[in-house]
Amino acid sequence: MFERFFRSEAASGILLMAVTVLALAVANSPLAPLYFDSLHATIGGLSLLHWINDGLMALFFLLVGLEIRRELGEGELSTWPRRILPGLAALGGMAVPALIYVLFNRGGGSGGEALQGWAIPTATDIAFSLGVLALFGTRAPAALKIFLTALAIIDDLLAVLIIALVYGSSLSMTWLAAALFVVLVLFGLSRARVAVLWPYLLLGLLLWACVLKSGIHATLAGVILAFVMPAQSAPNSPSAALEHGLAKWVAFAIVPVFAFANAGVSLAGLGLAILVQPVTLGVAAGLFLGKQIGIFGITWAAVRLGWAQLPPDISWRALYGVSLLCGIGFTISLFIGALAFGDPRLQDAAKLGVLAGSLLSGLAGMLVLGRALRN
Repeated sequence: MFERFFRSEAASGILLMAVTVLALAVANSPLAPLYFDSLHATIGGLSLLHWINDGLMALFFLLVGLEIRRELGEGELSTWPRRILPGLAALGGMAVPALIYVLFNRGGGSGGEALQGWAIPTATDIAFSLGVLALFGTRAPAALKIFLTALAIIDDLLAVLIIALVYGSSLSMTWLAAALFVVLVLFGLSRARVAVLWPYLLLGLLLWACVLKSGIHATLAGVILAFVMPAQSAPNSPSAALEHGLAKWVAFAIVPVFAFANAGVSLAGLGLAILVQPVTLGVAAGLFLGKQIGIFGITWAAVRLGWAQLPPDISWRALYGVSLLCGIGFTISLFIGALAFGDPRLQDAAKLGVLAGSLLSGLAGMLVLGRALRN
């Protein structure tokens, strides 16, 4: 199960690299007007970009929720000893980047809106980071892959909680009540051990519509559905069938479409000033410096204090290389940036920070791991 998951995420990460380069190239080519006009074209009252970020990404978060639930129930995070080290590393890898971002933006620039982006550098892109690690093939020990996967899954769970608690809009109690009613119906189906998939999908679509109207971000409907459905270990589990069916679509269609729609930044007229904006620097430094300090620092402290044990197949140099790879924050970092800022200038600054921080982290991680895994 783990090897299949690793291969899928790694291949998706390599595809994401290509799509990101393509998006940047198109956004800075004669096709740029067509690219940006298409993203803002209105369909059913919402722009195409909103349908991608609120609709397609709900399926991404549904798969994330299914993977988290499986790992917590029967996978690499099924026991507390397995959760402690990647859990502490994930917490450190989110707290330190957020702190660094706040330090860069504490002056309250842009009317104080800049501080709303504190969560942007806290995320780790599991597909990108595993894609880079996959380049080392069998030289990377299985324990290192498992540690990175477990850390990134916990990171995703914490990112989902941040999105739910921080980046909602004004709440509608009527639609929240409707969403709660749908969740109760879904829970009833699960308790009754209904093994047919289509009732969960229909109710999940209704749940998405209710959450969209409630003021909580619509993508959270995917995570809620994942945790309400029967466990993957149940006989004829619809959750297992859904995860299997979604995996390739999310990895090779939905996430690349999201990346193409969100990674395109026009550099025309931006100049060097945007590169030294507090938002750009805070995001880039948070990902590149904050992730490695938070993850490696808290892991070292936990092992030295006897709170956890470093797996025997992982050297400290290899762990440092993985800490650097966790600074690749691409997908969810871009997603949080779009939620945090309404000002297009701040959104572009955040995108550049994500791209710069992720690129530096990926290159540095490859250099360190190349030396660590040489033998």
